[in-house]
Amino acid sequence: MRHGREWESALQGPLLMLAALGLFAVLDANSKLLSGGYPVAQVLVIRQLVMLALLLGARALRPGLGGSLGTAHPWLHLLRAAAMMGSGIGFFMALREIPMAEGYLVYFTAPFLTMAMAALLLGEMPPRAVWLWSAVGFLGVLVAMAPGLQSGGPLRAYAYAMLGTISYATVLTINRKLRQEAGVARLILWSALPGVLVLAPFAWTGWVPPAGLDWAALAANGVFAGTSTICLALAFRYANAARLAPLEFSALVWAVGLDAAIWGTWPTPATLLGASIVVGACIMSQRALKT
Repeated sequence: MRHGREWESALQGPLLMLAALGLFAVLDANSKLLSGGYPVAQVLVIRQLVMLALLLGARALRPGLGGSLGTAHPWLHLLRAAAMMGSGIGFFMALREIPMAEGYLVYFTAPFLTMAMAALLLGEMPPRAVWLWSAVGFLGVLVAMAPGLQSGGPLRAYAYAMLGTISYATVLTINRKLRQEAGVARLILWSALPGVLVLAPFAWTGWVPPAGLDWAALAANGVFAGTSTICLALAFRYANAARLAPLEFSALVWAVGLDAAIWGTWPTPATLLGASIVVGACIMSQRALKT
């Protein structure tokens, strides 16, 4: 019986990570569908308001759920909120013009960028081999992008994807600094509330009245974002980063599947080759970190 419980505990982290990545992919697909009719500020503000409503509603039913709302590091949380806004805006704008799979290839460079930020800001210097595999990973992204750029493809979209990726890597780096603060309630509050305050004026001036079911789609983004944030936080509570990092690549499966199911778009040979290079570089980078 004890071994069964240990086995279940060992699976909790990976299963939560897979759930988070799946929810993030559905969130991105839903945002891509909305991007043709609504400005980014409006979509993000509604998402964050729903997250806040769910948090406050849950805490009204069960006081204290998710831990304390206060923090000893308000400026770090505000910087994290700014980075989350950058990530949301970057990927929203990128996925307007390119398939999810191509946007996710750029996103897969986030571990390398996080490593560089950790080295510069936290003094966590990785082995030289990791830097080499990082260069190979970025080469894979260039391989995937090359055909589209040569034919006059949307360089702006890739730039937005890189903005989103740099912002996401910043969030991960700040998370490392905040890892001693337990609880997910403050993560949601301190990321959503500043976003609402900053983006609300832009959402108001560019407001597009949502049609019928679009209200449900816009609100669903808040559910997807809040649930995926909680799953991600809990995953790192049950398993370490070395075990969870390789699961990041399951996001590519989601991206390819959603591209095909919703938009009828399949990855090009260049995208598949670039993906193989990036995934291989990330795996080898992880192995180098363990040695």
